[in-house]
Amino acid sequence: MIYPSLVYYQTIAEYRSHYKRVYCQKPIKTFDEIAVRFRNDIFDHCFFESTQRNQVKDVFSNTRAERMDWIKAALQDSAAKLYVGWDGKRKRYDKNRRVVLVVANYIVVIRMKGKKTALFVTAYVANSPSTLTKIKKSPLWEP
Repeated sequence: MIYPSLVYYQTIAEYRSHYKRVYCQKPIKTFDEIAVRFRNDIFDHCFFESTQRNQVKDVFSNTRAERMDWIKAALQDSAAKLYVGWDGKRKRYDKNRRVVLVVANYIVVIRMKGKKTALFVTAYVANSPSTLTKIKKSPLWEP
């Protein structure tokens, strides 16, 4: 699958507007017909990063925001690798979390709400070899 070009804007407000326009108006269907809903209030969680690695997302990430249109493409990519997500709070795999791994180590995470409905959680470039290793050791996701 060919992924869209990167998105470039001058301001965070422009990226936020793009996100709301593309993702928050109606669900995005995955290649396997799961309707993924996107909440307005998840923007900061998804497109900001922590400079101190302390869970406080304090800086806007151009790397994440520029790949905003890859979220939809990844969800609709039938060749994507699908894994069971990790629940960090409970320290175990969670079959309700689906991790999509696609080109250039791009990750999209959704949380299943029903058999054919889900919520978008986050998306990012896995630029750490240890992160990729952990994801690839996860169980494969099965419906």
